[in-house]
Amino acid sequence: MKRPLGLRLILRDLAVGSAFGAMAVSGQLPVWVLGVFIGALVLALCDVRLVARFSRLSALGLLVAAVLLGLQLTAGAMNAVVAACAFASLIAAQRMLSTPDASAEGQTHLTGLLMVAGGAALSGDMSYALFLIAFGVLASLSLALGVVEAAVPDGEPVPVRAVLRPLSTGVMFAVAGAVAFFVLFPRLNWAMVGPRSAPGFGAVSSAGYSNTVRLGGAGTIKGNPRVVLRATLTPDPGRDALDAYWVGRTYDTFDGMEWTNVVGAQQTERQITLRPASDTLLHQRIELLPAYGARTLIALEMPSRLGNARAHTPTGSRYSPVQLQGGSEVRFTVTAPSYTYEAYSLPPDAKAGMSPALVQAERDQLLALPEHLDARVAQLAARVLQGEKEPLAAARKLAAFLQRDYAYTLEQAGTPEDPLAEFLFVRKAGHCEHFATALTLMLRTQGIGARLATGFYGGARMDGGYLLRAGDAHAWTHVLVPGRGFVTVDATPPSNRPSQGSVLLENLLAFYEAVEARWRNSVVDYSFRDQFELASSLVRPPRRPAGAPANQAPSRLPPPRAWVTAAVVAFVVWRAGRFVSRWTGRAPVLEATRFLDRVDAVLQKAHVPRFEHETLEDLTTRLAREGHPLALALTPLTRRYLEARFGGRALREGEAEHLLTTLRRALDAEAARRAAKPAGQAGPTARAS
Repeated sequence: MKRPLGLRLILRDLAVGSAFGAMAVSGQLPVWVLGVFIGALVLALCDVRLVARFSRLSALGLLVAAVLLGLQLTAGAMNAVVAACAFASLIAAQRMLSTPDASAEGQTHLTGLLMVAGGAALSGDMSYALFLIAFGVLASLSLALGVVEAAVPDGEPVPVRAVLRPLSTGVMFAVAGAVAFFVLFPRLNWAMVGPRSAPGFGAVSSAGYSNTVRLGGAGTIKGNPRVVLRATLTPDPGRDALDAYWVGRTYDTFDGMEWTNVVGAQQTERQITLRPASDTLLHQRIELLPAYGARTLIALEMPSRLGNARAHTPTGSRYSPVQLQGGSEVRFTVTAPSYTYEAYSLPPDAKAGMSPALVQAERDQLLALPEHLDARVAQLAARVLQGEKEPLAAARKLAAFLQRDYAYTLEQAGTPEDPLAEFLFVRKAGHCEHFATALTLMLRTQGIGARLATGFYGGARMDGGYLLRAGDAHAWTHVLVPGRGFVTVDATPPSNRPSQGSVLLENLLAFYEAVEARWRNSVVDYSFRDQFELASSLVRPPRRPAGAPANQAPSRLPPPRAWVTAAVVAFVVWRAGRFVSRWTGRAPVLEATRFLDRVDAVLQKAHVPRFEHETLEDLTTRLAREGHPLALALTPLTRRYLEARFGGRALREGEAEHLLTTLRRALDAEAARRAAKPAGQAGPTARAS
């Protein structure tokens, strides 16, 4: 067996590595599987084929791995799709390290294709798309080089540079054909593998949302630049950056370490009303991205209504009812990677009667204090307020004091027994949860009702809407003001409220998120309805021009885009016809070449004397000149080959077999004749054709 082309093996191994990456980005493969495959890939790229020397040991290892995966599957610790993908990865690793023969080649590419399919079942985000494209290009080039390598005689170099350009052109046309197939072929949602268990790397929960807020638990996400929310506002503020509060939920009970709610789930509806509506409401069309990772609806401060929600799962979009929880939290009832919904909020200048209705248990908690609250907290609040009893004025006075005398930091101080006292009297530095907790409890010690609110602060302009990042997560205080309801007061220094992440990283991630959103909308969620809308838009008559007379009849002609589409389709059909005609024209030539190969094989098997580089035509001429008996059989055969190869007269059906049968009979007769007489003078040295 001749040594395989090194470039082809590298392309093959990189293609399989890309297929593995399409699964690995889901974040669901076991760590040991990741380690085994990456190690095997490195060895394969270094041309170290261990399995060729330890084939039985590798087979035993695969058996042990299959047993381990089966045990995890039966124990419920692993999804069936994940187990299948993990085992396909191990098979691919074993095949890459095997002797690169024909069977190993086919099995390696097949496992790569299986891993790509597994990646589609585990994760369909933008990172999967990049690995999918890489696999398609690398695998195509590897397979094409394999075909070229097989056609090159032993000992001759493979013309890699000469074939790479046409191969690259072919790959480009294949990608274009795949895109056309995707756009035109009817899209059906088979829902074969069920919902994915995770949205992929980087798409896990990063917003810090849970049923409780523990002091010190959110400072680490302040630098996280992942986009978690996109919103379109009506009316549009038209500003590049918002200084707005986006509320998710509030907390009323603090035990000295963490915040919770005294009231649980209440009602479930299509739409939840939290406050009476006003004449002017701010409408928000909101999309929660997979990086959000929670089921709490977010809306601009003082939300009035939330609902009309849709949950976007791997098997399609579906309506999701929403449920009212304690702390004015509204929660999706359907678990999904992403959601879209509508929200209506009161304008910032809304006045009296705009607070959500509270049950009695919630009202009682607005003044509740932890059992072992440090007495110095109340003393500090009284000293700062100096007798101020008006709730809003007192809250603003305490907030100004905290902003002036306390520092903002994301560094954690471990887990002290009393984190509030640690913040107020020891470290005098903390993040937004420390400031908000301190303000809320200091107000309560003075008989002023307050609660902790959590959500996001800010909003960056992007594509006509606004986006929020995980680093925009924030906490502040709601102060209960008679006649006005809850009013937002933020004790965190203003410069530290927005995200603390790198601007460059935020811009790069914003670009990635925009591309990922386009991928999700145009590819992952591309449906038959989208295809129908696309086709309809191409032939839909144009609208009446602005300012046109009312009595002007609309044009019955197709719109310009329809003519352009028809021209493009006609051009593609014409080019395809040209290609098919050239291919069909080459068919007789290819058939004649295959016929010549069969003739050479028959002559070689019969050990017909033949000079080096002697063509069939030269051989026939020489034998006829020498009066050799084979000349009578070779002459018509050679003439028909030349006519089929260069004269455009294709071989008729069965003609090739008839000519070859005649040649074999002549060879048998010549062999019998030579066996009947003593061996004569040896002819020229035979060669392999």
